[in-house]
Amino acid sequence: MQNETMHRRLMLDIPSGFLLLFFVLPLIALVVLSFWQTENYKIVREWTLMNYGTLATESAYITFFLRSLAMAVGVAVALVTIAWPIAYFIVRYGGRYRIIFSLLLVIPFLSGEVLRLIALQGMLGPAGLVNGALIRMGAAPLRMIMYSNAASFIAFLYLYLPLVVTTIYLSLINFDFRLAHAASACGANRFKVFTEVVWPLNLSGTIVGFMLAFIPTLSASLVPRFLGGLNGTLYGMSMAQQFGESGTWALGAAMGVVLFLFSAVALAILSFGVDLRRTGFTGLGRQ
Repeated sequence: MQNETMHRRLMLDIPSGFLLLFFVLPLIALVVLSFWQTENYKIVREWTLMNYGTLATESAYITFFLRSLAMAVGVAVALVTIAWPIAYFIVRYGGRYRIIFSLLLVIPFLSGEVLRLIALQGMLGPAGLVNGALIRMGAAPLRMIMYSNAASFIAFLYLYLPLVVTTIYLSLINFDFRLAHAASACGANRFKVFTEVVWPLNLSGTIVGFMLAFIPTLSASLVPRFLGGLNGTLYGMSMAQQFGESGTWALGAAMGVVLFLFSAVALAILSFGVDLRRTGFTGLGRQ
């Protein structure tokens, strides 16, 4: 009995220690740094709210944040819209090949994010596959799909679609489709079966998928750097620049704290009412 208790404590202490070492302590360090200043690439340890004042008053940072927020909402909504029919098709009609379809979703993750973005540059660039095909057909090349917010939007869809499809797939695979059959047998048409039975009972998994696209898009730095162009700077990219070219680490830390707090609030709001037993993430199966 004593050995079992020690074993349980050990199994809980390992993840707790991991979170404390790699999440809590770095977050505390980031919060402390956000209240200091950086001058000429040196940290001045004087407590001040100047960094937060800059973020609240400088129009550039407000623009970056609002642009990132609009991009994150648009990307998450588009991904849920695209991912739902894909996941539904795999679960309903995939049959014995469902596991193969679901494994195919993992293939993009076999390469790094930078490599995938470079490949996307090759497709969307001025002489890429898309414009090359248009030129061969006698059409004008599409300049808007490279180095623009449209290019970033396409890249986000490309990067996060497997995540959202997998999330909704896990939700649907735990859904009892006999409920949909019962509703259909009672006279409900396909639209009503979907909107009043299938969609509401899988809303929790859909919300988790929405969050898995929304939060990383809000803080993304690589996508706008590779594909955004001059007018495509997003909040995450600006934050990364504070720790790089600008050397204003304290301001970058304040941006990180703001981003973390906003993401935490958004997560709390979106998670309200989410039943994790219906998302497929608990490992408990259908409840």
